[in-house]
Formats: sequence, structure tokens, C-alpha cells
Amino acid sequence: MDIASLIGVLIGLGCLGFVGYEACHGHWVMFYSQEGVFTVFGGSISVAFMAMPMAKIKCVMGYLKRFMFHKGSTPEVAAKTIGELADKARREGVLALESDYGRIKEIDPFLATGLRMTIDGMDPVAVEQTLRLEIMAMQERHKAGKKFFDLIKLYGPGWGLVGTLVGQIGMFGNLEGGSIGAMGKMLAVAVCATMYGTVLANAVAGPIGDKLATRSSEEIMNREMVLQGILSIMGGDNPRITVEKMLAFVPMAARAKLQAAA
Repeated sequence: MDIASLIGVLIGLGCLGFVGYEACHGHWVMFYSQEGVFTVFGGSISVAFMAMPMAKIKCVMGYLKRFMFHKGSTPEVAAKTIGELADKARREGVLALESDYGRIKEIDPFLATGLRMTIDGMDPVAVEQTLRLEIMAMQERHKAGKKFFDLIKLYGPGWGLVGTLVGQIGMFGNLEGGSIGAMGKMLAVAVCATMYGTVLANAVAGPIGDKLATRSSEEIMNREMVLQGILSIMGGDNPRITVEKMLAFVPMAARAKLQAAA
């Protein structure tokens, strides 16, 4: 579970719920507009279907899961693991890493791929090319997730404006009859549509898209660190040199502990 995401969701819901209760005093139905729901949420979903292929739309639940749950290893853990592998390869030879392959595959499949190619004695240039292609493919997959929420963030308020205009037109159309109830209903449609679009963009789609972008950057950096570690092991570098290369990717606060353990 991503604790930061959970805290953000709870704070947002708490603040919105408190303000809403103070405004309606428990009569929550006043915030509901069927026309606004169809206009904003239905319109935003239609935009996503029009702008993205079906294969990407099917991954939406995976994007949400990635927002709330994060299984990737930290740079500190990856640096420690690679340092141990480098030390073992230096003492016992690269083939000795075969016994660690199964364990590494469960923890970090990307590192396991590089480790497998290292054990098989592949050319370092070919290993680097293969792993960089995998990083590039992962980056493109992550872009699709952010793109989905960027579309909702961009067009949600636009559809809210459409709902507002429709409500205003309905209100003006009832001026002649002088029906206060009809005019009030249309005004509620206009205001609710604006509210739905604003909340959808700024409290849902925007933060999720930004978190996915941050996670993608972290994972790309982590995989680049792993790639450099694999190449260092293949080059027969001293384990301390390998760890020093890894430390370039680790926050300053965590470097001292890793250097002491190296």
C-alpha cells in the first residue's frame, strides 16, 4: 500500500465531506444532479475512448492499482543487492551467481534478466542494448497510464462547462413561464456540472496522473542503476567500485549506511 496516496485520499475526502456537510447539513442529495453526472462523467469517459486504443483502456484498473500500491524496490535495496552479487562474482566467479537467479527473479525481474545474460556470458554491448530496450518499452507503457488521467484532467472541466451552459440555457428558456422551480433546477444542473468537472480534474485525475509520472521516473532511474551495476559486474570491477557507481543513484541520506556496509 502506498501510504502517501492513502493519506492524500483520506484528507481530500475528509475536507470535502466536512465542507459539504456544513453547506447541506446532511441533505446530501442537493449535490446530486443526474444531468451533471451524465454530462461530466459520461463525457469524460467518451473522450478517453475516442483518444486511446481499447487495449490501453482495459489497463485502467492496473493504473489505479499502481497508484495505490507500489511493489518496486528502492534504490537502497537494489544497490545493496547488486553490491552483494558483485562481491560474490569477484570471489567465486560469475557462474556462482546461478544460485541467486531464482531468488532475484522473484524480487526484481529486470535485474534477473540482466543476471541471466551475465551468467550466460553474453556480450556486454548486447546486454546493454537489450536492457535499454526493456527500459524504453516500460517507459512507453507508463506514458499510457498518465495519458489516460491527463485526458480526464483536460476534458473533465470542459464537459463541466458544457453542462453549465446547458443548465443556463434551460434556465433562460424558463424565464417566460416564470417557474422558479424549473429555473432553480436548471441552475443546479449548471453549478453541479461545474463542481463535478472541477473535482474530477483537480482532486482525482490530476493527482493520480502526477503520482504515476513520479513512479515511472523512479522506476526508470532504478532500472538505469541496475543496468550500470550489471555492466560493472560483467566488467569485473571491484565490488567497492560497483557500489560507488550505485551510490550515484541513491539519496545522500542513505549513502553513509551503504558505504559502511560495502
